[in-house]
Amino acid sequence: MKRFLFYDPKLLIYGFLIVFFASYGQTFFISLFNSEIRAFYNLSDGEFGLVYAVSTLLSSFILISFAKLIDYIDLRFYSFIVSFGLLLACIGMVILLNNIIFLFFVIFMLRFFGQGAMTHAGETTMARYFGKDRGKALSVATLGGMTGVMFLPYVSINLFKNLEMNQLWIYASVSIIFFIPFIFLALSDQKIRHSKFDKTLLDDSLNIKLRTRDIIKDKKFYIYLPLSIAAPFISTGLMFHQIYIFDQKGWSLEMLGNGYILLGFFSIIGLLIGGPLIDKFDTKKTAITVLAPLLLSVIVLVFFDSVFFLIIYMSLYGFNMGISTPFIGSLWAEVYGVKSLGTVKALLHAGAVFASALSPLVFGYIIDWGFGITTIATISISIIIVSTLLPIYNKLP
Repeated sequence: MKRFLFYDPKLLIYGFLIVFFASYGQTFFISLFNSEIRAFYNLSDGEFGLVYAVSTLLSSFILISFAKLIDYIDLRFYSFIVSFGLLLACIGMVILLNNIIFLFFVIFMLRFFGQGAMTHAGETTMARYFGKDRGKALSVATLGGMTGVMFLPYVSINLFKNLEMNQLWIYASVSIIFFIPFIFLALSDQKIRHSKFDKTLLDDSLNIKLRTRDIIKDKKFYIYLPLSIAAPFISTGLMFHQIYIFDQKGWSLEMLGNGYILLGFFSIIGLLIGGPLIDKFDTKKTAITVLAPLLLSVIVLVFFDSVFFLIIYMSLYGFNMGISTPFIGSLWAEVYGVKSLGTVKALLHAGAVFASALSPLVFGYIIDWGFGITTIATISISIIIVSTLLPIYNKLP
């Protein structure tokens, strides 16, 4: 472990921080302001879900072409572009105009630069440059996201008592302003690092350069894709409508803030377990188990209402987030190699963003039509079962 931590500490910090700041574009953070945004624009759950879905869908389509640039341009330049884009999106939330088109573009930028491109940068970089330790490196980057999950909602909910929504987004904007110069400090030796990386690929037959069309024609991509995007679909839908869910369960907003502490804590436990396991076992065989904690959390959500089961729900939810991200990140490096990892993960991230665009819309209209948590849970459980059985049924090596 000591050798791993001191191999490239600046790059580990970069991976941690860029995924942490991507939190501003993640659903768990945006959804904290769900009620305020809907009230400002006079939108129902389904209508706001539609705006969120369309803007996120657009970001997923563009991400397919944009994210693979990380295979071709300097990581410093790529990181600066996506971080500056997220900064503009946060400023957009500060000056939120009473125009639905403006809201659409602000959500689009938050999702495209935050959830999509910045997360893609952190995960791809960790998987690419740390070789056999990629599982541990992915865990470090994911820890950045989990730290955001653990502290940002708690801090925001408590600060919300005294601050307006736009004031919280000012703090978010300022934090990114301080992060941008760090990118160039952490990646100051990127040319040397990437040159060494290129040399390690010369004798590796798996690491051929793949095009997007090569990947989308490959059967393996579609067999593992549902396993990779099931969690983004389900978790995004649940997080986006978490205020509704907590109201239905009789759980308070303060419980939500405390629940995120549990979610973050157990996600870290998942990371600590998942990272080392990835480096020891065949990811393609073990990855089929990663949705089990999410399945249990959905079952708990639909059948139990007491505060004790809120703790169980958030803990299982967090554990799944922690253990699944490094597993899925390593899976694609194992399937396709790392030379074209940016292109592969561009498609993967686009698929995940696409899935996360649909669930707020689908779950929102389920709520509008009066069905509720049981229907949402039934859909979620069905998706988990199908996604898990697909690679087992096909028995890919």
